[in-house]
Amino acid sequence: MIFDVRTVNSLLGIDESYKAPERVLKLMLDDKKREKTFKKFLEISTDMKFDWFHEYFEDEQAERKKKKQDFTPQSVSNLMSALVGKNPSGTYYEPAAGTGGILITRWWSDCLEDPVHLSKVDKKVLDQNPGISFFTYDPRNYWYQVEEMSDRAIPFLIFNMAIRGMNGVAVQCNSLSREAKEAYFIRNDSDNFLGFSEVIKLPHTKDVGQELHINKWVTQFSKG
Repeated sequence: MIFDVRTVNSLLGIDESYKAPERVLKLMLDDKKREKTFKKFLEISTDMKFDWFHEYFEDEQAERKKKKQDFTPQSVSNLMSALVGKNPSGTYYEPAAGTGGILITRWWSDCLEDPVHLSKVDKKVLDQNPGISFFTYDPRNYWYQVEEMSDRAIPFLIFNMAIRGMNGVAVQCNSLSREAKEAYFIRNDSDNFLGFSEVIKLPHTKDVGQELHINKWVTQFSKG
């Protein structure tokens, strides 16, 4: 595992893993420190097609006993993405997104296939021009809306979206009751698929709630 506990904690500048979620969230909301943190991680690996934090989070952060958290194996993520197929609308929604493993698989598929532009292109043309999506893919044409309840998982989910230059929103909410603690706008307002996204914490307003189908802003989720 490239991003083992020691490596991740060192990159985040923490001595204990329990400090990671709070540290990651603070870094994501700091424009200067966010980009510096991304560059540190990219010095270790530039392979963006999978969730770097899968094993780290599963070993150190998951609340398996209390909240029954577990994580989708990469093989299952690949299968689910293949079954869903290409989406020329460029939109994606996922509840209970965890740290973003399935989301990343979908994003990687969008990068490679660019369905917004290439889904209607003749297969022969695509076969004759391998890698054409490198020139056509524009992150502004894709929108990823994901939801997750866990205080521990949401910072890593935001990290995974922003380092990959996605556009979308990460909502910390109960996807069934529609109660929400926070919502974060992930924005890459450029055509640079190698660029990083901004992370903007959204206000708890009526308009934001309506846009995200939130029934109520809360500080703690209701039990039951």
